[in-house]
Amino acid sequence: MVLPPDGLLRLTPEGLYCPAAGAWIDPVRPVPRALLTHAHADHARPGSGAYWAIASSEGILRRRLGAGIQLHPLTYGQDFRLGDARISFHSAGHVLGSAQIRLEAGAESWLVSGDYKRQADPSCEPFEPVRADGLITEATFGLPIYRWRTGRQVVAELLDWWKEAPDRPSVLFCYAFGKAQRVLAELRQLGVEEEVLLHGAVQALIEPYCQAGVELPPTRPLAELDRGTSLAGRLVLAPPAAATSSWMKRLAGAQTGFASGWMAVRGVRRRRGSGRGFVLSDHADWDGLLRTVRESGARNVLVTHGQGEVLARYLREVEGLAAEPLATGRAAEAEGESSEDQELPSDAVPIQEERAG
Repeated sequence: MVLPPDGLLRLTPEGLYCPAAGAWIDPVRPVPRALLTHAHADHARPGSGAYWAIASSEGILRRRLGAGIQLHPLTYGQDFRLGDARISFHSAGHVLGSAQIRLEAGAESWLVSGDYKRQADPSCEPFEPVRADGLITEATFGLPIYRWRTGRQVVAELLDWWKEAPDRPSVLFCYAFGKAQRVLAELRQLGVEEEVLLHGAVQALIEPYCQAGVELPPTRPLAELDRGTSLAGRLVLAPPAAATSSWMKRLAGAQTGFASGWMAVRGVRRRRGSGRGFVLSDHADWDGLLRTVRESGARNVLVTHGQGEVLARYLREVEGLAAEPLATGRAAEAEGESSEDQELPSDAVPIQEERAG
């Protein structure tokens, strides 16, 4: 089963295209109209004429793509029309402002899920099940070995790890958009009111979360502390790239950890070289993927990213669905990290973040 050339959705060199709307979903090249599932770098790219996205992601998108972009902010569940297509955005539970996009024209409807997760996350809206004839789903963690514990359980372990080292700093490497804020929000729900120190790339994205009403512990950029200030017993959140940068010189002797779904894989944990791995993902696990497909009611399923072949085969042979992998043209990125080498407008600030994990 492939996308027919005369159907509601089709693949073009610019990415997934809806002719009825004259718009692309998460285009890989500049286009006149872009519908964005969320603000991670492999989904939101600069240069398009106009963007449609959830309003809570506006601050991050303007930082990423430029303050002057033409942005149409939307609310979850809001119906609108572009051309002959009826469109609505629904929460994906991935990061702040993430969305699934439902498109309908004539007798055909498709749901483009973007990246999503089914676990509770105090830093963003929960996933909303949506029904459609066809579904495009990710499969970043599309193997039965991936089954997540709750974020609260994982961050409670992280809290213990931090508090068990009062004589030195604890540095947690986590992606600056989404994962860091989830860790902070989970810590706040566990009663943490102590100040957490942040790398500048993480601090730059705190304000949009506060504006959205997400409760976080107090934070401060590490750079604001005077040189020589004792960091013993302090928790510091930093993007993965900081691990091999001169920024770490100030944190000599710190215990280190890494929070990502990829920490479930022993080889990845070794390559990261972090002292402690915390399995915390902002993507659906195996059970979450199957649950989402079933709840969508879709009979046609296209699978992108990660373990697409495995999930598609399971859906065909066990669930009895028409399911195939779909190559969207999005560049593959090693070990789940978004590419940061794209050219950005002069008023945009690059953000270290995760593609998957």
